[in-house]
Amino acid sequence: YAPLRVSTLTGTATAAQYADLAERYHSGSPIEAGTVVCFGGDNEIEACNEEGCTRVAGVVSTAPAFMMNKDAGSDDSHPYVALSGRVPCKVSGEIKKGDMLTSGTNGHAKASAFIGGAMIGKALEDFNGDSGVIEIAVHLM
Repeated sequence: YAPLRVSTLTGTATAAQYADLAERYHSGSPIEAGTVVCFGGDNEIEACNEEGCTRVAGVVSTAPAFMMNKDAGSDDSHPYVALSGRVPCKVSGEIKKGDMLTSGTNGHAKASAFIGGAMIGKALEDFNGDSGVIEIAVHLM
C-alpha cells in the first residue's frame, strides 16, 4: 500500500498529547513558558508582578493541545496562554498538592486562600523552595 498524502486533513481529535486549552495574547516581547501573566502593560499581557492580582490571564503554555487565535502572531510576540488544563508553572514558597494558587511576584504563582477573580488554579505537586516549576491545573476563578 502507498502512504496516504494530503495537503489538508480535516478530522476530529479524540486524544491529545498535551493537556491545556490556550489562546495567543499580544505581549510585544518573549515571555518564558510557565510564567504567570496578567492583562496590562503596553500590549495585552505582561508577566504578573502583583500578589493576588485580579487581572490574571493565565500561564504561558509550553505546548498547548488546543490553540485558539493561532494566526495572531508568533510565540515571541503572542505567546500561548493556558486558560484551562494542566501546565508547568513557575512557583514560589511552600505549596501542597491541591492548594489554590494566585499570582505572586516575578511571574510566579503561590499558595493562597481564595481571592475571587485572582485564582489561577490548583497545585498538582508539592513544592517548598524559593523558586521552581511544578505542574498545576489551571482553572481561572
